[in-house]
Amino acid sequence: MYTIISGTNRIGSHTEKVAEEYRQILKEKNIDAKIFTLKNFDVLHSSPQFLKYETEILIPTQKFIFIIPEYNGSYPGVLKAMIDNSDIKNDWNFKKALLTGVATGRAGNLRGMDHLSDTLHYMKMNVFYNKLPISVIDKVMDGQGHLNEDTLRAINDQLDEFILF
Repeated sequence: MYTIISGTNRIGSHTEKVAEEYRQILKEKNIDAKIFTLKNFDVLHSSPQFLKYETEILIPTQKFIFIIPEYNGSYPGVLKAMIDNSDIKNDWNFKKALLTGVATGRAGNLRGMDHLSDTLHYMKMNVFYNKLPISVIDKVMDGQGHLNEDTLRAINDQLDEFILF
């Protein structure tokens, strides 16, 4: 099972739109992927809602795709809080992760992807080598939330490799 984690709780974010693009591309490759969003959800407590998501989504997932926006040179605290509140051993240990950074700046959240990689390695996850920084997201994404051809090609190549990983 594949799960795409939209790594922010901001409503209408670029991250959310990129996650949807990933889901659509995987669908074209005959892979059903769920999007796990952090918006409108308390990640600080083991609420019944969080435990339900954990049981139905996180535990059965073998391959995670993290779409992470740049927040102050790293990844969002809400994502870290969700990870910290989760059952590390059952949710993450020995599973696979793909990272994509999203930023309006020129580095595509390279530093945030490195920080998250360190966290995921600590949790005994296998992080895929091909991390995709999507820079100047406000220029490569149109008003309807669709990415330009070059970015879509890079995502397709990344996903083709990840599927084999």
